[in-house]
Amino acid sequence: MLLPVNITLGVVLALLLAAAAGIAAFASLGRSRQIVLAGLRAAVQLAAVSSLIGWVVHAFAPTFAFIALMFGVAVWTAGHRVTGNRTWRWAAVPIGAGVVPVVAALLLTGLVPVRGIALIPVTGILIGGALTATVLGGRRALDELATRHGEVEAAMALGFPDRDARLEIAGPAASDALLPGLDQTRTVGLVTLPGAFVGMLLGGASPVQAGAVQLFVLVALMAVQAAAVATVLELVARGRLHRDGAGASATGR
Repeated sequence: MLLPVNITLGVVLALLLAAAAGIAAFASLGRSRQIVLAGLRAAVQLAAVSSLIGWVVHAFAPTFAFIALMFGVAVWTAGHRVTGNRTWRWAAVPIGAGVVPVVAALLLTGLVPVRGIALIPVTGILIGGALTATVLGGRRALDELATRHGEVEAAMALGFPDRDARLEIAGPAASDALLPGLDQTRTVGLVTLPGAFVGMLLGGASPVQAGAVQLFVLVALMAVQAAAVATVLELVARGRLHRDGAGASATGR
């Protein structure tokens, strides 16, 4: 067992969470409360999932209901991170565009069996990656358009279509959302041994098998995140996903 589930683990987790919040407060990062709430939510949610997962994975209906729940929460989280208005619902498009084709390909090729014990964790990893890419890509694109809205308007005045003018400004910024995944893939085995690799080893797999699973996860994540970033950028460029207030004229309002 990697970690014993006992009082010592609880105390250490509480201290680490307090340290994270304390450091954020000391450095005036403004996220202390969010850090504490995120840690508490994670504890409650993982406790609930741990108690349910044994039942969920043994039947198709609960498995797909659980996947739908993961997708819905990801859309809500990503959408509200990117914008505070009703266009947050468009976050479903980049997350779906990244996850659905990859999961379908994995099921059709038989690489992932249609069983909850395999489908739920793989789909969860991919949805999580798409969520992160959508948030980073969408926020960077909209921030850039708000900051450089004058350049967007100048491009439109020169005859650029609205979409092309926004893409010209927002594209390079949105592409930065791919950097965490790229860096993780480039440095795997040299800087970190990610969770899939460690989990496979602890489950009794050989190092070769664990390495193959981790490579599969990283490459699949890059495909999902590239699709998510490209899609969220297109939505921003077409004005489907935008913010109210400053820079609205440059984002489709």
